[in-house]
Amino acid sequence: MAKAKVPKRPTRDEFVLEEIGNQLSEAFYEGSTILLTVWGKEESVRGIIKTMDSRTGRVHVETSNGLDKVPFMDIMSVSYPRD
Repeated sequence: MAKAKVPKRPTRDEFVLEEIGNQLSEAFYEGSTILLTVWGKEESVRGIIKTMDSRTGRVHVETSNGLDKVPFMDIMSVSYPRD
């Protein structure tokens, strides 16, 4: 029985990853609400960063539905909501 083909995560160069890391750090220290576009998720993740766990490579975001642990490598973009 063949496995279902899962699309691979797009690769990004080190400059893009560094920029995302800088944006996450800035939002974390300022306590800003952010909007994350996450690979493999239909909807964006909106909330405030509570922790950035370097051991697991996950960003813990406090959302309206609770705590969402997003893998850093799955974050495609960081933006600030307009409302």
